[in-house]
Amino acid sequence: MLSRAVRPARRALLVRKQVAFPAISRSVTTDAASSHAENLPEEDDKPFQVKLSDESFETYELDPPPYTLDTTKKELKKMYYDMVAVRRMEMAADRLYKEKKIRGFCHLSTGQEAVAVGIEHAITKEDSVITAYRCHGFAFMRGGTVKSIIGELLGRREGIAYGKGGSMHMFAKGFYGGNGIVGAQVPVGAGLAFAHQYLGQNDKATIALYGDGASNQGQVFEAFNMAKLWNLPIIFGCENNKYGMGTAAARSSALTEYYKRGQYIPGLKVNGMDILAVKAAVQYGKQYTSAGNGPLVYEYVTYRYGGHSMSDPGTTYRTREEIQRMRSTNDPIAGLKQKLLEWDVTSEEELKKIDKTAREDVDKEVAEAEKMPAPDATPKILFEDIYVRGSEPAWLRGRTPDETYYYGSN
Repeated sequence: MLSRAVRPARRALLVRKQVAFPAISRSVTTDAASSHAENLPEEDDKPFQVKLSDESFETYELDPPPYTLDTTKKELKKMYYDMVAVRRMEMAADRLYKEKKIRGFCHLSTGQEAVAVGIEHAITKEDSVITAYRCHGFAFMRGGTVKSIIGELLGRREGIAYGKGGSMHMFAKGFYGGNGIVGAQVPVGAGLAFAHQYLGQNDKATIALYGDGASNQGQVFEAFNMAKLWNLPIIFGCENNKYGMGTAAARSSALTEYYKRGQYIPGLKVNGMDILAVKAAVQYGKQYTSAGNGPLVYEYVTYRYGGHSMSDPGTTYRTREEIQRMRSTNDPIAGLKQKLLEWDVTSEEELKKIDKTAREDVDKEVAEAEKMPAPDATPKILFEDIYVRGSEPAWLRGRTPDETYYYGSN
């Protein structure tokens, strides 16, 4: 009798709680064309100041970066070229995959170019970058050539990882991948920052990126904890492209404000569709972490036009109208192009030349990559990169004892 009497009251309480705590929805602004500049110099290499949009940043336990950015006409045009080149390279990878010349996993970053390019324009080659498997643009910006990246996708001997890494495992000086295990690169990034600190390289930044799909990984929070305990000079960055594979952020994460996930680490949300906002944020973050203030957690709000990978059409969990709306109103390349024209940085004719040059440069290297030879199918090639070259043991066992490989033998 008592239990029957209590049940209605409990149900009423549950109903009241649901009314009292409604679900909170979050809208994200990714307008790529809202900052402005005045009094531009005639010279291409003379600095001037850009006023960023008021919607460039949102902060958590952190003073915002300056809403101004010093740049030059030359740098702005280089930013434009870099983004066009990255997109052209990704489009070539898309074509080659559909022609079945690229096999296996292939994750493209079309739509997210402003993040990779903006970060690189804010740091130096002495800084360290590590990311997940949507890494082609980062590999290019860190110094990899289109030929070596496409060659890697094709499994060629002259690929950036000798044809053995594929889409998810690319490396260059200061670039530590391209990592295939979801979230695993984040603690490795903390290790890179620890190395800089241990060696007294306080002027070097570490950028560790991961996707919103990896944000709930336990190892991410463990890395946050260690970084804060040891005051490591690192910027953790969540590339929030709204979907972890085919799952919308709100369906997978109780807190979708990823820049607040550090809890005890200050955070910054950045308009990841605006390359100038990205550069300003990372420039500020590098100064902050290099000054001994400890880690930061960034969220780059961005969007991918394609599916999670080439095997995902990308339209089963979102509408074609949504994709088209983002393309037409928030595209990072179109947004920068609009700025360059409005500010009289360049002319429509010069931009067309930059477009043409970027396309021709990429297409030429893609064609060269397709002609590169595949690795020889020999034990020497198979075993050569298990150890750092020159540090190999006398021998290494294969799958069975009779497959033992002896280094130094032919």
